[in-house]
Amino acid sequence: METDWVKIYSTRQSYEAALIQGMLKEHGIESVILNRQDSEFLVGEIHLYVHQTEAQKARQLIEETREE
Repeated sequence: METDWVKIYSTRQSYEAALIQGMLKEHGIESVILNRQDSEFLVGEIHLYVHQTEAQKARQLIEETREE
């Protein structure tokens, strides 16, 4: 992955990463999901990355969503 992308969120639930990615897309923020889970045992995490120029806004949106 290019160096101008930063990890903003980690989870063990693929649906959670997909929901957050969708919410970010609705706000015009491009994101990438990198699944680091073992496919058989589901050990590991799923990481969500955004371009570093959008990281602060993305983190704020995630925080606001969690407060609701």
